[in-house]
Amino acid sequence: MSRSDVPQSPWWEANRHADRRPFLLARNRIKKAMRAWFEAEGFCEIEAGQLQVSPGNETHLHGLATTRLAPDGAATPLYLHTSPELACKKLLAAGEEKIFDFARVFRNREAGPLHATEFTMLEWYRAGADWQVVIEDCLALLRVAAMAVPTSHFTWRGHHVPLAAEPISLSLAEAFDRYAQIDLLASIDVHGQEDVSHLRTQAIQTGVSTDESDTWSDLFSKILVQKIEPNLGFDAPCVLHSYPISEAALARKNPSDPRVAERFELYVCGVELANGFGELTDAVEQRARFEADMEAKQAIYGERYPLDEDFLAALTKMPKASGVALGFDRLAVLASGARRLDDVLWTGVV
Repeated sequence: MSRSDVPQSPWWEANRHADRRPFLLARNRIKKAMRAWFEAEGFCEIEAGQLQVSPGNETHLHGLATTRLAPDGAATPLYLHTSPELACKKLLAAGEEKIFDFARVFRNREAGPLHATEFTMLEWYRAGADWQVVIEDCLALLRVAAMAVPTSHFTWRGHHVPLAAEPISLSLAEAFDRYAQIDLLASIDVHGQEDVSHLRTQAIQTGVSTDESDTWSDLFSKILVQKIEPNLGFDAPCVLHSYPISEAALARKNPSDPRVAERFELYVCGVELANGFGELTDAVEQRARFEADMEAKQAIYGERYPLDEDFLAALTKMPKASGVALGFDRLAVLASGARRLDDVLWTGVV
């Protein structure tokens, strides 16, 4: 059993708080430095409301439900948001151009050294910007965080990544070829339709266990988790980009290759730190994606969430934009050398 897995005393006991306090103060310095960076870049800080009509509509994200009561007792079901994304995009539709939010967000079914039900998601959006611009933002913010601690390395479970190392950029197709010897795009046609049998054959050949009930997305996720992610971000920060269109979430199609989307993730020490998009502004396509994800959620988990109709209406007025969701607590862990997420949460994990 590793030290991070040993049962902990309550976060409020003096000895444990004293042990955690250096990490907490490092967290404060990082937030202050990052806020100053955004302000210097001309961003406006916003505060997205946490109560929403929908927590988000991705298949494997789980919201916390609550009920708002009117003075007469009439009940309205609401959710604590899993991300401020829908609210932020409404602000882009309203005319904001550069915004950021250190948002408190909530996700059910998540717990562990790098997961908590309640945590801080740093999100920012640039209207009119290409997704390559927000990738550069991510890399700049890594340097800002390191300087604030200060440290020259990010650290997680014995792995040390020098911030001076040149970042690595890999497409999903390149990563699948390099680490799993799989031709990912050969299983996707020009219309974005997947060939599950083709991908299953390749998965079996590379040693990934499969099931006849696996969908293309199931197989993609298994290969990603087992063969790709364990290799990412150990020599230098790694930007994994150009996700298959079925994994686009809220990202737009890449105009140069309709099989992939303008989506990227940032990895350091094998840890996923950020997820960013060239944002989709096609409300019809976004509705179709949401509905497909909710059908999948119903089939897997026996539940579904309502769509935010105001968001879909706002999407028709939203300008071209790019944005990023970055796990601020995870960044604080890696920059400060903390052992687990609750070392950098001021009041611990409930």
